[in-house]
Amino acid sequence: MKMNAIVFGASGGMGYALVMELVSRGFEVTAFARNEQKLKKLFGHIKEVRIHPGDAMNPDEAAEACRKKEFIFHSINIPYPEWADGHPRIMQNLLQAVKQENSRFILADNIYAYGRQSEAVTEAASKDPHTKKGKIRLQLEQMVKSAGIPYLILHFPDYYGPKAENTYIHYTLNQMLQNRSSQFVGCLDLEREYIYTPDGAKAAVELALTPHAYQQNWNIPGAGTMTGKEFVEMVRGATGYSKKVISVKKGMISFIGLFDKMMRESVEMMYLTEKPVHLSGSKYEKEIGPLPRTPYDEGIRAVISSMQKTS
Repeated sequence: MKMNAIVFGASGGMGYALVMELVSRGFEVTAFARNEQKLKKLFGHIKEVRIHPGDAMNPDEAAEACRKKEFIFHSINIPYPEWADGHPRIMQNLLQAVKQENSRFILADNIYAYGRQSEAVTEAASKDPHTKKGKIRLQLEQMVKSAGIPYLILHFPDYYGPKAENTYIHYTLNQMLQNRSSQFVGCLDLEREYIYTPDGAKAAVELALTPHAYQQNWNIPGAGTMTGKEFVEMVRGATGYSKKVISVKKGMISFIGLFDKMMRESVEMMYLTEKPVHLSGSKYEKEIGPLPRTPYDEGIRAVISSMQKTS
């Protein structure tokens, strides 16, 4: 009998990758998100995927979706202005459903709760976030740990990958593929870390299937680091793009934030484009095995191909 999983936030970058990885491992998967049309477009052709449109902020809808699910993956993201109220409500609803179904809970988290760090971050690093959003992520982590359920908390750097549209990389690539002058958020000379979403999903599902991995945090780093300039040169090599790419820094985001609430909420996170947080994957590699690490040039070409097919 096939194992049964649900992915909340299935229409997002990591959610999409999780659904596809679970299907490849023989799961029956429920893809949950608010936008039914997007779910149909992404998964309507895959027989192992059941589409379930709904709102995780509604406790009854969340509970119904989780019924008889062995594994519950939480990769929902919502706009920054909704975080303070929305994320705790969603988490409360999902944790209640996990308890009711006696399921295993896997949280796809980011690095915000780590706050500023001066060296590669291990899971043992203290968490004292200095931003509102970092404090919210730490609150969510504490909710999970106090719920009395089997859990995994997975920390990922910034995403890039097929269907990962709400990302800095996608924003820049989209302009480049339209052969327009483009903007790169942050310093072009700074080394930063990104996770190719199919790699992140492989590591997440591997951990979900490892009984001794539960009740722990796990860092899932990318394939090393790359600068903005290296990223731009990879895209130029793959597409022939020749226009200018300019750096957009904190001052510009702050100015735009005077007129745009989303940009205003983004300003506090710009520290990650000035002094990036890099994750150590030593725990995973010691206890689980080699991390999936698609080289950046290979991953970027795959993203370009995916974007061109859907344009």
